[in-house]
Amino acid sequence: MPNSAQAANAKPALAQSGIMWLWLAVAGLVADQATKLYVLANFKLHESVDVLPFFNFTYAQNRGAAFSFLSEAGGWQRWFFTVIAVGVSGLLIYWMRGLHKSKRMLNIAYALVISGAIGNLIDRLSYGFVVDFLHLYYENYHWPVFNVADIAICCGAFLIIFDAFINKDEEAASKESN
Repeated sequence: MPNSAQAANAKPALAQSGIMWLWLAVAGLVADQATKLYVLANFKLHESVDVLPFFNFTYAQNRGAAFSFLSEAGGWQRWFFTVIAVGVSGLLIYWMRGLHKSKRMLNIAYALVISGAIGNLIDRLSYGFVVDFLHLYYENYHWPVFNVADIAICCGAFLIIFDAFINKDEEAASKESN
């Protein structure tokens, strides 16, 4: 018979694990790729369409990472970011397998990051660059152009950090009650 420490660390059955939240990663990936395919089919590079006084659709190609980090590095960064995307996605899927599906916030966060990482990975492998098209600005300040995958990664990262603060408070309360 397992002791309480072993039971607490046991993986949930596959049907009860966080893997059940991967549908969200698939949905995000479909939304990301559909929007990028629309942009590729309907926009010329650097073409911009005004949507709101602070927001445009502007087709850009990003050969780097977030906010064009390492975009002028000479080509090796494509494979570097590919390895990172595959590694991070694999690790998050592994962690989701160990989480119970009821840990919603963390499973959603992981699924969002996986969705964004795979979405941008598909672009890198298919085109050699990431398709960006969401352009926010205020007067002369322009935020770097981004895409749906970038939104998913940022929201997922925020939720991971937020969950860490919530769980820290829950663990402290649990220790105090024992």
